[in-house]
Amino acid sequence: MQHVTLTVNGTKVSRDVPDETLLVTFLREHLNLTGTHVGCDTTQCGCCVVHLDGKSVKSCTVLAAQAQGGEVTTIEGLAQKDGALHPMQEAFHRLHALQCGYCTPGMIMAAVNLVDTYPAPLTEEIVREQMEGNLCRCTGYHNIVKAILAVAAAKRGAADKAPVLAGAE
Repeated sequence: MQHVTLTVNGTKVSRDVPDETLLVTFLREHLNLTGTHVGCDTTQCGCCVVHLDGKSVKSCTVLAAQAQGGEVTTIEGLAQKDGALHPMQEAFHRLHALQCGYCTPGMIMAAVNLVDTYPAPLTEEIVREQMEGNLCRCTGYHNIVKAILAVAAAKRGAADKAPVLAGAE
């Protein structure tokens, strides 16, 4: 058994868990934060992406004990305290960047990290390349890319000039 203490979505939490407990299991089963999904358990799909100490990680391949003392943000932690959606959540909703929604939490978490950390202006090609580790079986990625670029443009202060992708309407 491991005693794990983390700050999750701004709240310090501690639990005793078996040594082999994955971070995704810790979040879902021990903290009841079920927005983080399990898709493959092999880092292939990205459904389980969360932020650990400010970086995107696939929580299905991180042991809870490895995150000891860290700060974790899940999809539930993105929204404002007043319930207002994070800009990326709002863009995914507004631009129809989801269908079944299973990949959406991980996709949004990876997209937030991309927009926050990419050192140059994002293009459609860069977004598609950087988001390769997140799989969606329902969409053609078109509106996902559109939502990410819209948030990136707004962050640069060009909200009125948000990119429109070819064929998007």
